[in-house]
Parts: sequence; structure tokens; C-alpha cells
Amino acid sequence: MGQFYEEIPKSMIPWIKAQKMFWVASAPLSGKGHVNVSPKGGDEYFGVLDTKTFWYHELTGSGNETVSHIYEPGNNRVTILMNAFEGPPRIMRLFGHGRVLEASTPAFEDFVKEHKIDCIPGTRSIILIDIHQVGTSCGFSVPYYDFKEHRPILNDFFKKKAEKEAAGNKDESLPKYWASKNAWSMDGLPGTHNAQKTMKSDGITPLKKMVGPLAPTAYGGPGARYAFRDMLLAAIMGALLAVLVLQYGGKVLDRDVLNKAERAIISPLATLTLAALAPTADALRELALANRSIDRPDLIDRISLSTTRLHDYGAWDLSYIHYR
Repeated sequence: MGQFYEEIPKSMIPWIKAQKMFWVASAPLSGKGHVNVSPKGGDEYFGVLDTKTFWYHELTGSGNETVSHIYEPGNNRVTILMNAFEGPPRIMRLFGHGRVLEASTPAFEDFVKEHKIDCIPGTRSIILIDIHQVGTSCGFSVPYYDFKEHRPILNDFFKKKAEKEAAGNKDESLPKYWASKNAWSMDGLPGTHNAQKTMKSDGITPLKKMVGPLAPTAYGGPGARYAFRDMLLAAIMGALLAVLVLQYGGKVLDRDVLNKAERAIISPLATLTLAALAPTADALRELALANRSIDRPDLIDRISLSTTRLHDYGAWDLSYIHYR
């Protein structure tokens, strides 16, 4: 049945290495963003460095959500999921935070050399997951599947591109492909550094990844993630938070003080202003992260700005102040 560990049990490492497939889950910090789940597979494309570190070989594709989420400041959350499709049932999740070693960087080259990893033309990066929790569950309802073989299509595709580039067709280069398809996530977060660099130097227009009203109107810059009302809200709440800190900075922020500050400062202005703004929780969250850099982190770290909403009648829901 379900159990949790602070690291990978050594007895389970051979089982992990024997898997033919696993899934990578990540998400942006914004509540408006999209949760991503990517299937991975291939012989010798992943491994366990130690009981606290999992790695996998990230191959080039049309998406780059995981990299964007890892690069997002304050984020880098990643979960690895593995299932037993044969033998005794098991589900395993590796919870952790990711690091990206992009192709051609010194960190990438050192890692590949040290661990004797064979790179292929489609290699984009190595992802390292620093694990802080491992969860297993029964897997009793996971069906049996017989493994047939790995698909060679992706590897063959990028092998041909590499051959065309070597023959003189520079438009077939991987950096140009990355610039077109991997410079931004579907929510407008920056993608790989290699893609960003080539996109700017070669003037490449990135592929639009979403359709419909939820699609970003532009990539790169605040407009890709927030509307004007979001940024205005952040400015208003920043001013209010500054007043709160200046007014009560010499005291310990206990619940009574917060309640007094809310009644005196936040509630009246918020009710009047935010009724027309439809605030978003992600703008408040990033404001909180930004304000942690002030001289009194001991005060700010006591406050977490979380889910906010306006009721249908326009009143401010003050559930956004809570303690960690």
C-alpha cells in the first residue's frame, strides 16, 4: 500500500532503471497557466545518480513546458511518475525540483563526460531532479502491458536534420528549430536559453502554440502573462503592503495586528478598487515573492498571498492572508 520516503529506497533503484516509460509533470506558478504531463522513454535515457537525484535525457520536440517551468523564478517543481505494467503492481512518484543542463554548456558537457552519456542529434538538455519526497502506491488498477519496442521516429528525424545541416543547409540546424518551437512555453514563459539566444540573433518568429481566447497575445514581456488590470492590481497591493510594513514594521505580525491592518487599510480600498479589476492570484503571489527581498524578510515571510476572488456582489474575499 501507499508509503512515503525522504529518498529513493535503494531496493527500488533497480526497478526504476528497468522501466521503459515514465511521465514528467510540471506547471507554472500562475493559476491561469496549464499543467503539463510529458511521456518519456528510451533505453539509457534516464537514471538515478543517488537516492536523492534522478536525471533524464531531454530530447528535442515541439514543446518545452518542463524547461520553462523549471526556469520560472520561484518554481522548478517537477514530479516523475512510474507505473509497473508487468510483474507486481506499483506506482511511484518522485517529487522534487528540477535543474536544466542545456546542450553545449560547460555543465552539460561535464555531466555527459562524467557519466558517459551517449548524446544523439536531438539532444536538447539533461534534466536533474533533486528529490525531497518519494511516494509509492498500490497500482492495483494499472493494466498489464507487454513492451514491444521503442519508436525510432524522433531520433531518425533529428539525425536527418543533422545530416542536412552538415551538407550545408543551415536552416536545418537545431538552434533554429529550438528558436521557432522552444523559445516560449504555451503560457508565454521563456523556454531554453539556446532558443532565446538564436531567436533574437537570427530574428526568428516563434511558433504560436495556443488558439482561442486563452492564447497569449504576445510572447516575451509582461503582456504575455498579465493583462493591464493584473499589473495595476500588483501596483496597488504593493503600495498597500508597503504601508503595512512601514506602519507595523517594528512589531511582530501576529493575527491581531493583521486584522487591524486589514480593517484600517486593505479592506476599504480593496472593495472599492478591485470590484472593477477582477484580480488574479498569480499577480499577488509574484508581488509577495518580490517583496521578500526587502530588509525585513522575517516579516514578509510570515505572509503568503494566495487565492483571491471577488464575489458576485463585488466584495473582497480576505482569505488571501494566511500563515505558513
